[in-house]
Amino acid sequence: MKTVIFAGGLGTRLSEETELKPKPMVEIGGKPILWHIMKLYSYYGFNEFVICCGYKSYVIKDFFYHYYMHSADITIDLKKNNVEYHSAASEPWKITLADTGLNTQTGGRLKRIQKYIGNEPFMLTYGDGVSNVDIPALLEYHYRHGKLATMTAVLPSGKFGALEISGDGKIDSFCEKPQGDGNWVNGGFMVLQPEVFDYIPESDYDSCIFERAPLENLAKDGQLQAYKHTGFWKPMDTLRDKTELNEMWNTGSAPWKVWK
Repeated sequence: MKTVIFAGGLGTRLSEETELKPKPMVEIGGKPILWHIMKLYSYYGFNEFVICCGYKSYVIKDFFYHYYMHSADITIDLKKNNVEYHSAASEPWKITLADTGLNTQTGGRLKRIQKYIGNEPFMLTYGDGVSNVDIPALLEYHYRHGKLATMTAVLPSGKFGALEISGDGKIDSFCEKPQGDGNWVNGGFMVLQPEVFDYIPESDYDSCIFERAPLENLAKDGQLQAYKHTGFWKPMDTLRDKTELNEMWNTGSAPWKVWK
């Protein structure tokens, strides 16, 4: 089964980082967040990926094109114009890097890679969020419910510390980043049947936002199922998010690192 990853957005809220690279290439622990997402799927045996590129797609292509060389010890013979590769820690990945347009919306990006999926079920997620979601459990849940689409639902944490204040102004309790307003939100990590492509219009599909009409109509048709994930999930939307994710990684406490 292939995994599709949206990796074409501009990442405007991380503009300090994304002037030179697309958002999925912003690094956690020296590796792009895109790599971390792929490592999760690979840990569970899913090693075929279709990356929907857009903004600065050449950065993503260059990273994977030279991945083996950058992971290996090499001897370069300049006189003979020859490179000898020694030990390399590479990945068992087969990756299709598809340029889906600079300003294409998510529905259009998905429609543009339909030719690489064919008539098979596939997984889909966003290239800017990490999680420890159990992929095999997600798949089993999807097949058990028999819907066209299953979305991982998460409860995001609040952005600010929560205070309980008594009448005289005394703070009775403080909780840094409690759960948000209690509403489940789209956490990505979806499983989709190929019929989902029929929910994306054939004409002017580049302007179609997948999270609007396609998912809304799937829900209206009773074909959208929620897989509730109560474990770790965090998007990298801001520099603060990037700092927090790097702190987790550097202190050996990254919950999404399920691989060894």
